Amino acid sequence: MAERSVRWGILATGGIAAAFAADLVDLPDAEIVAVASRRKESAEAFAERFGVARAHGDWEGLAGDADVDVVYVATPHSAHRAAAGLCLAAGRNVLCEKAFTLNAREAGELVALAREHDRFLMEAMWMYCNPLIRRLKALVDDGAVGEVRTVQADFGLAGPFPPGHRLRDPALGGGAVLDLGVYPVSFAQLLLGEPDGITARAVLSEEGVDLQTGALLSWDSGALASLHCSIAGGTAVTASVTGSLGRIDVPSGFFDPDRFVLHRDGRDPEEFAADPADGPRATFRHEALEVMRALRAGEKQSPLVPLDGSLAVMRTLDAIREQAGVRYPGETAGATA
Repeated sequence: MAERSVRWGILATGGIAAAFAADLVDLPDAEIVAVASRRKESAEAFAERFGVARAHGDWEGLAGDADVDVVYVATPHSAHRAAAGLCLAAGRNVLCEKAFTLNAREAGELVALAREHDRFLMEAMWMYCNPLIRRLKALVDDGAVGEVRTVQADFGLAGPFPPGHRLRDPALGGGAVLDLGVYPVSFAQLLLGEPDGITARAVLSEEGVDLQTGALLSWDSGALASLHCSIAGGTAVTASVTGSLGRIDVPSGFFDPDRFVLHRDGRDPEEFAADPADGPRATFRHEALEVMRALRAGEKQSPLVPLDGSLAVMRTLDAIREQAGVRYPGETAGATA
């Protein structure tokens, strides 16, 4: 693999699969060799659009395709466990969209499968691979703002999303928390790790998914994170990190920023902008590059998106949903983890 292109398979053909493929085809050392959908027609249309050689009309065909080095799973959350699990069991490496799964129990099952079959597995938390987010974390870790006191982050879409939309469908893992809340939670835990306390409240739809949710995470260190997500109103989609010596503000689109500002007591604000040498701000570019780097190095997980971190985020999302009263088909109270 070190001397040839990494051969990708795409499982599912929706909007996020197309966006990932569009970024992937611009990478000179990546090749999309196969795509799969439960509808042959969808797979063939996707293959024609992106110049993919093979279109599979079922997931099994892609999972068993020996020419595929790694599969990108782009189904709704509710199918991540089944789709990624099928590929791992068949010997494929997997990049699985976030939220990783519906709950921590399913996420743990995927991690166990990857280790059993000695395969690479990574949650597609592309925010963690963004060079500017990596710079922000390095500054915080180096004490640029002192001891972290608070983290604030929000992600809300204006909608409205009508009944029947996937974001309103419990069977598809609908609601704001898994689709949008995963970003604020992941941002906070990137800087502070898994919280020691969690309090959450939500406004639910008639279908039983959360339209908007607020969560307060706490750490024994005294740090707090105030987080919000919504599919009922567009928010600023900003984030900030406040410490004992200063603050970092990340403007709208905090999960894929082009700049952030460091404020330190007694100093002028410092702006950190994306480095042109890092290439274009393609949403999935750096995530795909990290997967390919790890595969060529023989790694079974990425140090940027470690599996233990993904499991910790899923435990937090479980706790938030439990307090908010959001349960998906087949789940019972306290039985997600």
